[in-house]
Order: sequence, then C-alpha cells, then structure tokens
Amino acid sequence: MDNELFLQITDTSLKIGLGALIAAVTAWVVLRRSGGSQQSANTAGDNRRIQILEDVSSQVGTVSHIFAKYSSLVVESIQFGERWPQARRIELESVNTELVAEFKKMAEAEAKLLMLGEKNLERSLRLYGAKIAVYRKQVYVGRKDISLEQITALKNAIVQVREQFYDMLSRKYDRLLASV
Repeated sequence: MDNELFLQITDTSLKIGLGALIAAVTAWVVLRRSGGSQQSANTAGDNRRIQILEDVSSQVGTVSHIFAKYSSLVVESIQFGERWPQARRIELESVNTELVAEFKKMAEAEAKLLMLGEKNLERSLRLYGAKIAVYRKQVYVGRKDISLEQITALKNAIVQVREQFYDMLSRKYDRLLASV
C-alpha cells in the first residue's frame, strides 16, 4: 500500500507541476504578445516618420534640382544680355513656373515637419526656401549691375543652408533607423 500511496502522491505532484508549467508558459506568451503589440505600434509609428522624412527629402531634392536649372538659365541670361536667345527665355519661364509649383510642395513638407514636432528641421527648410527667394529677387533676367562673384556668393549661401538642413535631417533619420 505504501507503493500505491507513493504513486498517487507522485502522480498528483506531476499533474500540479505540469499545470503550473502550462500556466507559466501561457502567462509568458500573453505578456510577450501584449508587449510586442506595443513595440510593433512604436515600430509602425517610427516607420511612418521615416517615410515622411524620406518624402520631405525627396521634395527638397526636387526643389534643389529645379533651382539649379533656374539659376544656370538666369546667370546665362545676365551673361548674354540682349543676345540671349528667345528659346532660352521660354525655357526659363517654364522652369520658373515649375519652381513656383515645387515651392508649394516645399510648404507642404514644412507642414509635415511641424506635424512631426520637428521645429528645427522646419525652420531650416523655411530658411532654405527664403534664401532661394532672396536669390530670385536679386538675380533676374536683364539685371546688369550684379557681378558673377555676387551671384556665386548668393548661391553658396543657399548651398550652405541646404547642407545644414540635410545634416539635421540625416541625424534625425539615423536615430529613427537605429530605433526600428
């Protein structure tokens, strides 16, 4: 009978131990999933922020490209003066229209940065746009009293502000990538 009692105690102990093990594994899985959903929500949010920053970078890149075309055409018009071909004038008008349209997209990019709480990035982008606007007010078709050195200085200021913006954007982007 001692043998039978020993088997019953052993059987009951094994059942209790197995039940406790199943409960512990179930609790661990449930906690892991609930914590995982929070982490996946953070990851999804970070991925969305990354996508927005990539969109902003793309929009600024487009503005930079169009501005480069605009700048080279305007400088060419100043250098050639009255001898500048009419076809190039028409091309400049087209590029100017394209630049104005892209400025609207750049304003949308500024709004996205503000939505993300990125005030410093937004200010830097706004400064970049302002520098381009100053350039357009100073360097225009038919202006004869501006030197190439002055034009170069204005353009270098724009390049410097753009680089500062991209440096800030890159640091933010890298931090987000590291957290994903």
